[in-house]
Amino acid sequence: MKRLGIVVFCALTAACSGGEHEDLRLWMVEATRDIKGKVTPLPQINVYESATYEGTNLPDPFSASRIGGEKKVGRGVDPGRDNRPKEPLESYPLESLKYVGIMVKDKVPYAVIEADASLYQVKVGNYMGQNFGSIAKIEETVITLNEVVQDAAGDWVERESTLLLQGQEG
Repeated sequence: MKRLGIVVFCALTAACSGGEHEDLRLWMVEATRDIKGKVTPLPQINVYESATYEGTNLPDPFSASRIGGEKKVGRGVDPGRDNRPKEPLESYPLESLKYVGIMVKDKVPYAVIEADASLYQVKVGNYMGQNFGSIAKIEETVITLNEVVQDAAGDWVERESTLLLQGQEG
């Protein structure tokens, strides 16, 4: 029974593959006669020219001394280990302090600093901020501090920071 089914299936398959679709084949040949494929040429490749680096005798542009003009204080010298008592403004980050005014007493300028809701008077030599910032200069619109921070190598470096008069930030 199975053999008979296989024989009938093969006979029907062979009968369908005859030439009765010849008109379809002729139409396909006729329709594709004038069609030509067009391949765009590849773009011209520019030849790579290597350049020789000639700046080996120049200073490293990424060194910490080139960024911000920092000076080395010394490895392992923690500036917070001196014997002076901490001043009140050293417990605040420099970003949270506001320079709100200046006063002059006996030709000595005093800056008025606001921290939280309190006002403090500071002069050159006082400390403020959490990076051991010593006030170097007080001007009408800006306070200049010398801060001591650790760099990525663990060395203590000195950097200059400023605190602008409130309302002068732009």
